[in-house]
Amino acid sequence: MLIRIGYDIAFEVPQPTPMVLMLNVRPERSPDLLAPDIINTTPYLPIYQYYDSFGNLCSRVMAPAGLVTFSANTVIRDPGVLDDYAPDAMQHAIEDLPPETLMYLLGSRYCETEKLLDVAWQQFGHLPDGWSKVQAIVEYTHNRIRFDYQAARSTRTAFDGWQEQVGVCRDFAHLALTLCRCMNIPARYCTGYLGDIGVPPDTAPMDFSGWFQAYLGGRWYTFDARHNKRRIGRVLIAIGRDAADVAISTIFGPSILKTFRVITDEEKEYA
Repeated sequence: MLIRIGYDIAFEVPQPTPMVLMLNVRPERSPDLLAPDIINTTPYLPIYQYYDSFGNLCSRVMAPAGLVTFSANTVIRDPGVLDDYAPDAMQHAIEDLPPETLMYLLGSRYCETEKLLDVAWQQFGHLPDGWSKVQAIVEYTHNRIRFDYQAARSTRTAFDGWQEQVGVCRDFAHLALTLCRCMNIPARYCTGYLGDIGVPPDTAPMDFSGWFQAYLGGRWYTFDARHNKRRIGRVLIAIGRDAADVAISTIFGPSILKTFRVITDEEKEYA
């Protein structure tokens, strides 16, 4: 299966402003690209790239005063299969976890484990460890939060989402992965493309999507608390402890978002 991915994002800045962008697909997906995943800028700007501590590809740029546009348009080959399903995947004892997973048991900026610890143990402490516990957390989160694109707020934390019971995909992911951490299951935040492929079209504007991964049975598995179903066509951009680690743009000064358009559509494959 082929998926066309890309974006058209414009900011207006009143003065020269440094930015860090996280818009390229994860390095492990780059071999699937049919054309280079290049960030185009208007006006032309030099871009300096580096990998952060999570292995995400980041781009540094100095935006001049005025309107600056970032865009991309490419095609990626995707296996077109549903998210992996492993109901027998076991939960590891903390002492048996690989060292690199331990950070994903801790609280972070948007994921206050200390505020949700009692809730988690009351809701899920009696359940068997492993896949079924994570799925119970996903279903609880899916039912707890009402999706509302107009209710998006960059400051909403997992605890806020639990209290307010409204949010967007990042809020579903934050709450679910925080509850997993409270139950001693490493969980990390993911952002990327997820188009309406294999499902009825959504009337909401296309956006980048947020989901999470839980570490079970010696590997990371994808879970999606917003949709609460396995999907096809995910294209991962970045992973981190929460949305603060994977922001598509970090802007070191005042700015106004003028244009935001995301492309993720199935492309016809011709013989």
